[in-house]
Amino acid sequence: MKQALLIIDAQQELIDGNQNEPGVTAKEELIETINKVIEKALTLSIPIVFIRDLDVSDGAGPGFQVHSSIKMPEEATIFDKKATNAFYETPLLGYLQQHEVQLIVIMGCKTEYCIDTAVRTATTNKFDVTLVSDGHSTTTSVVLPAEKIIAHHNKTLHGFDNVDHFSLVRESLEDIFTPIHNNYR
Repeated sequence: MKQALLIIDAQQELIDGNQNEPGVTAKEELIETINKVIEKALTLSIPIVFIRDLDVSDGAGPGFQVHSSIKMPEEATIFDKKATNAFYETPLLGYLQQHEVQLIVIMGCKTEYCIDTAVRTATTNKFDVTLVSDGHSTTTSVVLPAEKIIAHHNKTLHGFDNVDHFSLVRESLEDIFTPIHNNYR
């Protein structure tokens, strides 16, 4: 089964925050997890795609770039998006189809926005998804602390399906690049 690692909005200003917006919760652990999974993907020759949000840091400067502590491989593909949905008006879907990807491993920020949307959209576009449970983060909202938002989405998106394709939530310590979706069909 052909796979791709999709890292969404892991940008300097989004992770660290700025004068108007706090950084994401547990950012050091998030960065460490993203780096571990990148290493695994490289070992297995799995394509790595970064998505950057043009709303972060007005789409320019150091704040817009992938976080400086993330070890982004030179061969990684980068797409920029202008919407919450990484598939909306970006080359992402065509890229995945051209590479005959069937399973997408997803990580990044922010849980309740771009991560949730990517997982759901991927399943409707005929991909199985593995969401890395400790590989996404967000900020505390006026309603819930960040930890509760993350836990809620990990629970909600585990087993989320769109008839033929669905998502599983797995920890980064698991062998996340060994697909287990067929065990649940």
